[in-house]
Amino acid sequence: MTKLRAIRGMNDILPEETPYWQSLEGTVRALLHSYGYGEIRLPIVEHTELFKRSIGEVTDIVEKEMYTFNDRNDESLTLRPEGTAGCVRAVIQQGLLSTPQRLWYAGPMFRYERPQKGRQRQFHQVGVEAFGIATPDIDAELILLSARLWRQLGISDAVTLELNSIGSSTARAAYRAALVDYLQARREQLDEDSQRRLDSNPLRILDSKNPDTQALLDGAPSLADYLDDESRADFARLCALLDAAGLSYRINPRLVRGLDYYNKTVFEWVTDRLGAQGTVCAGGRYDGLVAQLGGKATPGIGFAMGVERLVLLLSEMGAAQPVAQDADLYVVSVGEAAELEALARAEALRDALPERRIVLHTGGGSFKSQMKKADKSGARLALIWGEDEVAGGTCAVKNLREEGAQQTVAVQDLPDYLRAALV
Repeated sequence: MTKLRAIRGMNDILPEETPYWQSLEGTVRALLHSYGYGEIRLPIVEHTELFKRSIGEVTDIVEKEMYTFNDRNDESLTLRPEGTAGCVRAVIQQGLLSTPQRLWYAGPMFRYERPQKGRQRQFHQVGVEAFGIATPDIDAELILLSARLWRQLGISDAVTLELNSIGSSTARAAYRAALVDYLQARREQLDEDSQRRLDSNPLRILDSKNPDTQALLDGAPSLADYLDDESRADFARLCALLDAAGLSYRINPRLVRGLDYYNKTVFEWVTDRLGAQGTVCAGGRYDGLVAQLGGKATPGIGFAMGVERLVLLLSEMGAAQPVAQDADLYVVSVGEAAELEALARAEALRDALPERRIVLHTGGGSFKSQMKKADKSGARLALIWGEDEVAGGTCAVKNLREEGAQQTVAVQDLPDYLRAALV
């Protein structure tokens, strides 16, 4: 029989790894709450048309990377490759755009790509979106929020902020024509991927990782020369706001985004600690997307951060602070009556000490084997019930990490004793 395995690029996250995820997710959740962002939980599956209309049919994601299938009603559905489109669909459908909205979400996304370190076919993102605010102060807020997160995580020294403005759709169309004219005359010098993009999505060539293509772009027209006045003014204001806040950044005139819906501000937080997959957070404005998907014209901006890449970076820097997985207390019992007593007392202790991790031994076994498992659990204290303890209304408490006599404690005094012992 063929051994069943996980799908390539869709990985199990094991108990020894999840504490790092929990620590990161808890920090993110608390920070977003402090900034006034509310959580929205979105479906993993959406109608395929949502992504075709928002991301763009000639993008790599729609053309090559989406997991798309027909359901039993012969409707085309897609596992979400990113979160913004679904969030925009939700705020339109649920009538949330009458007032400005600050929202966030988290969960798995899916793209068919070649798996490698920091890039999987099922990956996890935290997305942050703000709707109904057209001024660049909200751009600054999102960027400063992300910068505060890096400080709280202890990775500020490993990430760099890159900024650009890609202007309005009209400005980009004019620049696109000039860029295509320049590159078409040098088509044979482009790498194969850039040659393909020249016909479908030429602005993505600016983001090419091929050094020869980047050298060729040194003589290309500059997007900054084609910006409309409003985009230029908004970008200058954003830079002034970040300067006032003391946040360092680098203007990258070749920074573009791979999705069609972006306009004006785009930004990325990048690192050199993870090899080729150096972007840990990216986003920008998408002022036309709500109207494009059938809602009333509403400005929007957001970003997404890759959880896998952040966990890798935290681990690389030794900055991760995982939630402790060791037990605090391990409950042992010998004999049928003691097993009943231990079960009831363990439940009572969970009521009295909800912050403590209490593991009840199950599956039987000798006293010696139970104590071995108690030691292996990492618990500081073993709580032991036998015939004598049941008869006397007591519990034997043994410190597993320090030498010393075993203590006998009356069960009514046990919660207070343990609070003091576990400080």
